[in-house]
Amino acid sequence: MWQKAQSLIGAAAQQAAPKPIIQPENLGDIFQKLRPSFYSSSKARAYAESRNIYTAKLEAGYNNGTHYSKLKNCIIFPLKDKENNIVSFYGRNTQSKGKDDRHFYTANRNGLYPNYPTAETETIIITESIIDAATIQLYTTYKTLSLFGTNVLNEEHKEALQSLPHLKEIIMFLNGDEAGREWTGKHSETLQGLLPKITISTVNTPDEEDINSLIQGHEAEILQHLINERQILFSSLEKEKPAPEIGFADSLTPIKNNNDSQQTVEPPIITTVGKLNTSNADYISFVYENLLFSIVGGIALYPLDKLKITLKIQVAKSLNPLHTIRQSNLDLYSEEQAEKFIRRASEKLETGSKQISYAIAELITLLEDYRNARIEAQKPKAEKPKVLTEFRKKELTKLLQSKNLYKKLNELIGKTGVIGEAKNRLIMWTVFTSRLTDHPLHIICLGASGTGKTYLQEKISELIPKQHKVSFTASTENALYYVGKTDLKNKLILIEDMDGANSVLYVLRELQSKGYVSKIVPMKDSKGNMKTILLEVEGPICLSGTTTKERIYEDNANRCLLIYLDNSDTQQQSIMQYQRLLSAGKINKAEEESTKELLQDLQLMLRKINVVNPYADKLIIPESVFKPLRTNAHYLQFIEAITFIHQYQREVKKDQLGNPFIETTLEDIALANELLQEVLLAKSDELTKACRDFLETLKALLHKEKKHSFYRSEIRTLLKINPHNLNHYLKTLHFYGYVKSIGGNKYKGGYEYEITNKDEYSRLQNSIETALDKALQDIRGKAVSNVSNSK
Repeated sequence: MWQKAQSLIGAAAQQAAPKPIIQPENLGDIFQKLRPSFYSSSKARAYAESRNIYTAKLEAGYNNGTHYSKLKNCIIFPLKDKENNIVSFYGRNTQSKGKDDRHFYTANRNGLYPNYPTAETETIIITESIIDAATIQLYTTYKTLSLFGTNVLNEEHKEALQSLPHLKEIIMFLNGDEAGREWTGKHSETLQGLLPKITISTVNTPDEEDINSLIQGHEAEILQHLINERQILFSSLEKEKPAPEIGFADSLTPIKNNNDSQQTVEPPIITTVGKLNTSNADYISFVYENLLFSIVGGIALYPLDKLKITLKIQVAKSLNPLHTIRQSNLDLYSEEQAEKFIRRASEKLETGSKQISYAIAELITLLEDYRNARIEAQKPKAEKPKVLTEFRKKELTKLLQSKNLYKKLNELIGKTGVIGEAKNRLIMWTVFTSRLTDHPLHIICLGASGTGKTYLQEKISELIPKQHKVSFTASTENALYYVGKTDLKNKLILIEDMDGANSVLYVLRELQSKGYVSKIVPMKDSKGNMKTILLEVEGPICLSGTTTKERIYEDNANRCLLIYLDNSDTQQQSIMQYQRLLSAGKINKAEEESTKELLQDLQLMLRKINVVNPYADKLIIPESVFKPLRTNAHYLQFIEAITFIHQYQREVKKDQLGNPFIETTLEDIALANELLQEVLLAKSDELTKACRDFLETLKALLHKEKKHSFYRSEIRTLLKINPHNLNHYLKTLHFYGYVKSIGGNKYKGGYEYEITNKDEYSRLQNSIETALDKALQDIRGKAVSNVSNSK
């Protein structure tokens, strides 16, 4: 009666106060709000990166509590139903401190991860956890389906697998522990009963590893390697196919077939007997008779006097789990270590020590060969000299013999994508070509940041054969001493930014000046005794670098031709127009590449030959040039480089010793004067190019405004110049006496300045041009006089 009364009271209560209907949450909408947090949250990113799954390909979110009150501080993985709708969440706590507070699901969990497999699925991998399934998706192309823990294969899993009409194989890839192996057997039996016409196999997961931990400690290829070596447990085709010759079941639970007899099907071994299986460099295997050797973690390439490995040996077709031995840090080159290991292995594996000794001996030989092959493969492959066809040689000879060769070269360089810089690109190309001579030139490209210094150097260097150049952005102090003795000889050395190569600039300067460097270093011999060896590197080299800091690298600048980039509005507009055409697909890239190849091949046609300049004693550089000794040498070398490039247009003569040479012509000198006029002008100017450009712009502005003086503030406004740069320029100009203060003060409007000499640069330009022209005219006049006298 009491129970009945209670039920009546409850019924009455329910009728009096009906329970409100709770609308189900729209988890799909919630997940879309959680997705951005996976990328914006530092906690989520740190956790995902630690598991090697941080990528845009991963369908995951992060719940910081803003949009969803449950599963807070969890990375969220969606579970989906047959229609691909999100019906549950799995949350992986990023702040968990123990095993019991890591995994969470929404109430009344249903759905599958990553989804219900599609009807086209033929092979599917079953994983133990959702993170393992996510890992398989990211690092392989297999379809996957996650269990919800080792022992949770539920009705949805079974229904989904039974609904696949084309399914051929289920691959069990659970954790490498006792529970993983036990449930691999149990789940496989269950699935074999449900799907008797498919193959069920298992991956031999290494001890105490899981799918995700494998990609944290190894290269991702280990997953494919282990999958390739999976072991077949059940197969409807096993009666039709012969069993593999070699197999291993020491880590598997024996599975009973329908006849209740124990059956173990061995995994396929990729390698053949007596050969290494190196398909995965971190998990090398080797079969010797009935033994499988596994080198876990691969093999170190150095030092060569040691052969340390982590070795695992298993006995084939043995169900005894004790028939496995492991040894870490085993040095096979240590006779003592090897003998101890062989004795221990023989006892544990219950096999003869002679067999293991023979196997170890063969393994050492195979590992030595493999290591040597790996070392050779890592060495830079020497570029094979390109062999020009006779047709190509005729084409190039015709070009090299053509009139106005430099004009045609400039046109060809322009067709490779180099915009503007007509003189600078010819100067740089000539300097780069001089590497083939006994006395190469060197060049530094100067300019403000963003003016295209590195771009110009890169584009012109693309016209040089690859095997003739070496490029780097940074280097250690001693690195260049350890290249081959002749590896840099007659090479173009490209430094993308001289700031990054500051430590090797001294060595490069010595190679520029002396043509070689040497260094004595201590080194141990094979017996451990110290001795000294001499490291030598031969030149000559052709050096090219870029920088914004001319004064800082003055020692290097003194040894180089200096070119300054065109920073005019016209040049900038030309470059931007090229960029627009390139983006619009209106640039003929095929023509650019073929022109590059033509100019590279042209370099291969130039052969080393001596150049004699019979007019050298008459060529006097302007007196205004600073440090005239080196500048004079650069000027004469540049003329010789032009002659060298014209070698197909010069008569080959022989000196008193019978050595061939060609002679410089007046046209070569005239071309050098035309190209180097700005370079010599810069060498004659005590101001840097940037400061000079500012001064000349200032002169033009004052002339336009019809002013004789100026204030710092108005110049900054009119020229829109950085105030720090403006202060530097005015300070420099004031120090050298190009401007002077004529009034004002720093408290009221600032100082008033006046340019002291507005014509000094024009006179300097004229003096350079006049000096070069006069020397050439004098030579021509004497040449005409000599011809007249000979008549």
